[in-house]
Amino acid sequence: MQDSYEPSAIESRAQQFWEQQRAFEVVEDTSRPKYYCLAMLPYPSGSLHMGHVRNYTIGDVISRHRRMLGYNVLQPMGWDAFGLPAENAAIKNKTAPAKWTYANIQHMKSQLKSLGYALDWTREFATCRPDYYQHEQRMFVRLFEKGLVYRKNAVVNWDPVDQTVLANEQVVDGRGWRSGALVEKREIPQWFLKITAYAQELLDELDRLDGWPDSVKTMQRNWIGRSEGLEIDFQVENSEEVVRVFTTRPDTLMGVTYMAVAAEHPLAQRAAGNSAELAAFIADCRRGGVSEAELETQEKRGMATGIYALHPVSGERVPIWVANFVLMGYGTGAVMAVPGHDERDFEFATKYGLPIRQVIAIEGETYDATQWNDWYSDKTHPAMRTVNSGAIDGLDYRGAFDKIAELLGDKAERRINYRLRDWGVSRQRYWGCPIPMVLCPSCGDVPVPEDQLPVVLPEDVADAFAKGTVISPIKADPEWRKTSCPKCGGPAERETDTFDTFMESSWYYARYTSPGAADMVDERANYWLPVDQYIGGIEHAILHLLYFRFYNKLLRDTGFIHASEPATNLLCQGMVIAETFYRENADGSKDWINPADVDIERDEKGRVVGAKHAADGQLVQVGGVEKMSKSKNNGVDPQQMVDRYGADTVRLFSMFAAPPEQSLDWSEAGVEGMARFLRRLWNQVQRHVAGGAVAALDAAALSPEQKVLRRKLHETIEKVGDDYARRYTFNTAIAAVMELVNALVKAGDDASEQGRAVAHEAWTAIALLLNPIVPHTCHALWQALGNAEVLLESIPFPKADPEALKRDAVTLAVQVNGKLRAQIEVAVDAPRDAIEKQALGEPMVQKFTEGLTVRKVIVVPGKIVNVVAA
Repeated sequence: MQDSYEPSAIESRAQQFWEQQRAFEVVEDTSRPKYYCLAMLPYPSGSLHMGHVRNYTIGDVISRHRRMLGYNVLQPMGWDAFGLPAENAAIKNKTAPAKWTYANIQHMKSQLKSLGYALDWTREFATCRPDYYQHEQRMFVRLFEKGLVYRKNAVVNWDPVDQTVLANEQVVDGRGWRSGALVEKREIPQWFLKITAYAQELLDELDRLDGWPDSVKTMQRNWIGRSEGLEIDFQVENSEEVVRVFTTRPDTLMGVTYMAVAAEHPLAQRAAGNSAELAAFIADCRRGGVSEAELETQEKRGMATGIYALHPVSGERVPIWVANFVLMGYGTGAVMAVPGHDERDFEFATKYGLPIRQVIAIEGETYDATQWNDWYSDKTHPAMRTVNSGAIDGLDYRGAFDKIAELLGDKAERRINYRLRDWGVSRQRYWGCPIPMVLCPSCGDVPVPEDQLPVVLPEDVADAFAKGTVISPIKADPEWRKTSCPKCGGPAERETDTFDTFMESSWYYARYTSPGAADMVDERANYWLPVDQYIGGIEHAILHLLYFRFYNKLLRDTGFIHASEPATNLLCQGMVIAETFYRENADGSKDWINPADVDIERDEKGRVVGAKHAADGQLVQVGGVEKMSKSKNNGVDPQQMVDRYGADTVRLFSMFAAPPEQSLDWSEAGVEGMARFLRRLWNQVQRHVAGGAVAALDAAALSPEQKVLRRKLHETIEKVGDDYARRYTFNTAIAAVMELVNALVKAGDDASEQGRAVAHEAWTAIALLLNPIVPHTCHALWQALGNAEVLLESIPFPKADPEALKRDAVTLAVQVNGKLRAQIEVAVDAPRDAIEKQALGEPMVQKFTEGLTVRKVIVVPGKIVNVVAA
């Protein structure tokens, strides 16, 4: 065993051994329980960040522990390689996205390997490779034939400079996040997957996902948004036409004072033909995003169409307005407005002087039509009743709902609606999987035959990106677009839109189970699925995880797999946060300075009280503690930390600084502390090994002190095993091992034969207990401690010895009138009178009962003695 702890040499040897042994490659084995541990695959952005390190270390700790429990563990890795960031980087660097992406993959793969993760690299794939996305294209064709895929015009966020659709998150203050151009609402053809066909199942099965965080399930329930209501027809005045609306509050129907339609609604378009002012307003409505958040927060604007509808009960004329908060893509593109009881409608009516009518009352509440009354939203309020509503007066919500449905007859239809919309999978960018459809002028939309798949995305497009273009090369290339119709054989064009990259990440987990399979997956998938533990950030709680669940059901219903849900357990790790520092420019902007370039002054509690730039010694401003990001320049390069301290130190700090679900506050001082602990552990084991041979442990020959130390060891084994397997509190597991190390060092009993035997048992157990977290170090310590077998799957996780856990004595707290005054140690089987006598004999007990009469002594066995005196 080398004298000093040298991480680079130790880690290099361990990694070489694992690679030579192909230690983490797995196959199906029905003789052992399987365990599929999966962390969300990374986007190959160039380098790992600390969020990656934390995410993959959590997964590795769980995987390595399960291996030691005898499970057949699959822990794979791949690359979510398509996407707009690669395209933007290619434009900036004037290179092809493929070249940039593949170079990043190689670099990040080397970084992952340097951290010693127990990954089965034989299953690796990049989602941008045709041998991966051909299966996705084939599935799309099959779903089209099953009626689960369709194309229709949809209103989208359109960036007129980048010439692409933007996700809602890419619209910032009404402008494209990259170009800064004013975003337009544009109606263009888009491909959709019918996720709404699975809305109820996606909702129902959340109740069976016991291993998922409640917060994630709540977000998904809200996103799916099941609601029961009525679809009601309003007759357009002097017309056979009707305007259909959906409402969850038919009890407020008599409070409708106007209707609002989307700018794209046929009534709005017709009215605009007779009004230049209305046409200009509708054109203006096309600017801005289409997200619900933006619609809620933007100024409510509208214009009357001059068209009226007739109230379906009263026959009253109801004016129809065009409003910027109504979209054709949501519901019917029209809403009935009840300003007396809907905040948005109230805001709009107040602005434009439209009537506000009370039709809901709550006993004890005063209604004021000049200000918003927020008590309306609770339709289950026991004191809520309808008023000013004729035939439905005095009814509660359910009674009014049913009565309105009866009164309207065929003018209304009971419906269950969902907030969830079908998944729009079309993107106008280049760097994505080509959508395998042919657009034929005679036959319409025709899928590419399966024997002609994959439709390969050309990767040699350096010339296009050398020009700094933002137009997709496949859209710009007529030769790529040109094809013949698979149905009629006539001239046709390929679809030039590519898939949303959520497509690739929605089924990747299944592909890992079946490397080399001729189709998406084969029978091996049913051995491994569902994933036993899935790990990723809470930011993916809605879209990725919802599509992930949806795609699993598609795989099930097309006969590929048996499981209804993709993952049994979900762990959402917290963010990695760090201090921020900046200097303010004359124009008010900020130059963010990396913490590594700052000399920090702290107070006695470790709080930052001052900071100077290391380069010039001048003061810098102290910002808040925020998520590590490029924008705030507060990231820490994991590779620098590995090079400086070693992979095991970085892994140890990542697991010790906070429980997995909580934010991790980065601290290099904390990293240095972990490095000191590993050096100390190494030195103590080296000192023990240098003492020579160790005799066999004889539990019966141990001194009382040795028994106490051995009990401490087995209590630690019991706690750490529970922390790993059940609680996932790796920080407390590490703390328990640190306490054990301190106890061993303090005991210093390496001279006596049985003292060395207890110490040897403890150091050997510590190598096993810490192996999931610091595997390189434990690999070396295990060998140094004289073990012939290598520390791999054949070495089980230690189990606590029940005999060692038994206590001869127990420590009891002694209180006087409820206040702690002493502690006593008594035999486990000591009688009550002996305990009372010993407690009353304690000097501190006698001090606080002096001059008083002891009225009662209460003994709680194994816990406490309470002396009551007056």
